This record gives sequence, structure tokens and C-alpha cells, in this order.
Amino acid sequence: MLSIQPVEKFFLSFTFLSLGFMQPVLAQEQLLKTITVTGQGIERIPATVANVQLGVEIEGKNAPQIQEEVAKRSTSLIELLKSSNVQKLQTSGIQLRPNYSYENNQRQLIGYVATNIVSFESPIEKVGRLLDDTVKIGATRIDNVNLTATETAITTAQKQALIKASLDAQQQGDVVLNALNLTAKEIITINVNGANVPNPIPREIMADKLASSAPSSTAVVAGEQTVSASVTLQIRY
Repeated sequence: MLSIQPVEKFFLSFTFLSLGFMQPVLAQEQLLKTITVTGQGIERIPATVANVQLGVEIEGKNAPQIQEEVAKRSTSLIELLKSSNVQKLQTSGIQLRPNYSYENNQRQLIGYVATNIVSFESPIEKVGRLLDDTVKIGATRIDNVNLTATETAITTAQKQALIKASLDAQQQGDVVLNALNLTAKEIITINVNGANVPNPIPREIMADKLASSAPSSTAVVAGEQTVSASVTLQIRY
């Protein structure tokens, strides 16, 4: 009598084998039925903080003498800034270097240059008058004035830019799929490209110009910073 057991095993094996072949095909089909879109988000925020770097620089032939004068003026400068309630006040650099002249390929010592530089933050609406006051008490150089938003404002703007970018990507996908009479089923992958930190707005202000300016305070115009973000979605339909 012929047994059918081997036939049943063969049938079952064939069924499992067929299912094994179907799995990659289904996965590949799902992968092919996707659309990838990238959304952009932009948030504009006003600059409200001035980051300032300035100080005292004096030239002279006697090193101890000019160093003493720089120290005296720097002390007055720091006292003024502290009384003005500036933020993040710190010394950025102290230097005493020789000053040479070069003639006929000969180097000759003609004196010394002493420098003391400080940096601080101040509200933009106050920084113009503050710069004038620092020059009046002895500041001789203003190296940098960068305008920026507060850290809290930048963080909030980054979040808003990411929200806008996410919605923009989703809307792009919906528009394309609706135009093709297709329906979005699920989001397969989300790639957050991030929200950039805006660059400070530089302002060139010279100490010698402040010293010879009119009695009214120096005008400092803030402007805006732009925070942008992008989000990429892969949507299955």
C-alpha cells in the first residue's frame, strides 16, 4: 500500500518555501510605494543683545609706565561696566609687546604697546550710550560689536522652525499624492536635518569715531536673525 505521508511533507515544505519567497517581495513592494519629501521652516527673530569686545591700548617708550596707565584706565573701565549691570563681563586678553621699526632691513626697538581687552553683553538699546561712556573714560579700541538674540529666543525659534518644516513636508506629500489619486498610509522614516543657530550680526564701530562724535549717543540698529530648519519624510502610499 502506497503511503501519502511524503506527499504531505512535500506540500507543506512547498507552502513554507513559497511564503519565504513572498516576504522579500512584499517588503520590496512596500519600499517601492513610497514618496520622499523635504520640508523647510524659517523663523525670524529680532536681535536684542550686543556682544562687545573693547579695551585700552597705549604705546610708549617706557614699558612699566604704559602698563601702569593701561591698568589704571582698565580699572575705571571695568568699574563703569559693572555699574552699568552688563552681563558676562570678563577679561579677554592682557598683552605687553615690543614695538619695532624696520629700516634698511634693520630692526630697531622704538617702544612698547600695552593692551587690556574685556568683553561683555548688553541690551542693544543701551549699548550705544555705553560705548560712548567707555571711550570717555579711556577705552581706545573697539574690536567687535556683534548683535544677536537671546539664547531663550533662539531655542524657541529653532523649535518653531522644526514644526514649520515638519508641516511643510507633510503638506508637500499630501499635495503630490492627492494629485495622483493616491492616499498616504504611514510615515516610514523621519530625518530631522536640524535647526541652525543664526550667525551674530556684526557692527563695525571705531573708538576714534566715537571720541569725535556728537554728544548724542551712538546709534546701534538691531536687525533680525533667521533660524531655518529642514525635515525629510518618507511616506508609504
